Amino acid sequence: MAIPRIVIVGGGAGGLALATRLGHTLGKKKRAEIVLLDRNATHVWKPLLHELATGILNSTMDEVDFRGHSSVHGYRYQRGSLCGLDRTAKTLTLSPILDEDGKEVLPGRTLSYDYLVLSLGSVSNDFGTEGVAEHCHFMDSPGQAKAFQRDMINTFLRYTDPALRRHTTLSVGIVGGGATGVELAAELLDVSRLLNAYGVTNVDSDQLSVHLIEAAPRILPGLSERVSQTVHQELERLGVNIHVDTAIKRAEADRLVTGDDEEIETDLNVWAAGIMAPPFLAELGLTVNKKHQVCVEQTMQSVDDPHIFAMGDCASCPQGEDATVPPRAQAAHQQATALAKNLARALEGKPLAPFKYKDHGSLVSLARYDAVGNLMRGSASRGLFLEGWLARNAYASLYRMHQLSIHGAPRTGLTWLVDKLNRYLKPRMKLH
Repeated sequence: MAIPRIVIVGGGAGGLALATRLGHTLGKKKRAEIVLLDRNATHVWKPLLHELATGILNSTMDEVDFRGHSSVHGYRYQRGSLCGLDRTAKTLTLSPILDEDGKEVLPGRTLSYDYLVLSLGSVSNDFGTEGVAEHCHFMDSPGQAKAFQRDMINTFLRYTDPALRRHTTLSVGIVGGGATGVELAAELLDVSRLLNAYGVTNVDSDQLSVHLIEAAPRILPGLSERVSQTVHQELERLGVNIHVDTAIKRAEADRLVTGDDEEIETDLNVWAAGIMAPPFLAELGLTVNKKHQVCVEQTMQSVDDPHIFAMGDCASCPQGEDATVPPRAQAAHQQATALAKNLARALEGKPLAPFKYKDHGSLVSLARYDAVGNLMRGSASRGLFLEGWLARNAYASLYRMHQLSIHGAPRTGLTWLVDKLNRYLKPRMKLH
């Protein structure tokens, strides 16, 4: 008798943690076949994409190869992109896989499931703003982060020749004052120092203008006002130009135009404002909200089909009255743990438990300069405010916790040791 198949679509923070946990509890014990489907061959923790974009993170050392990881942890990896869903037949339709030249290397195919988990994360929402798709970089995937790094280094190189400069100073416009925008702004200041030190360019921080643009009245609007004000002051001290209550109505190759028709001259544009689930989720025949998130019960089951689950940023999971689980990495990890237990219950015919999100706080990294955050239990009023050395170490521990969830303690400990050694053996920045 064939064992049930659980297919997880999306190998992000939550999806990979879920596949790992299910591989150990169900896959290795032959209680279920666990399949992880992802269009990429490797995994990079999304909260670190801003470091990948600036070269501080070396993807060849920090990425996880799905095939190698799956062979150790009891699940099966398939490469592909979901493009269709047949709920009656319980099959997925996968798009053909193309190489870098657009040639087909693997044809479209179907994949059957008994239980399906959608863990596709989120993408940036440009709200239909004119010129954004053509003239702004996004930070939704490792490929986009690497594309920004190439463009960034080339722009710094171009500014070594005064005849090739577009503006008086090299200018970067970052639209979106959330965690990604804030952390990228701080990293860019550090990167200018490193590129100068390595002799790549003679542009230093005095010749770099970083503009952080937020439509809300303050940056980090989703965090406490104390954290927001502290980060605002620190960024201004570092030299970041912060524009709040400022909406962008048009992006051009060398400028951003605000709603008041003011122009901010730029050489590089980054759009990090607003998120939504991948739009194709609205084409699968499942109930979604206006952000294309799959509407689920508190058990994380789709409101349309008890055999389909959704978690992480691509799901709208209720939490109390008029509230949903926020799109954060810690939420995805908590859901992965809860969903692993619920899927085991489903296989045994037992009732599923509702998911209850616990907010453990938020930390924001300001590159090597500082870190600020609030560790809490339940509400900001009972939070513990952190900054400086303690906050930087707490922030670093978040990545180690993610590594623990997908590698286990022994390998995470060895990885930590290797990272320490590489700080002395390799350049701090990846320059190619």
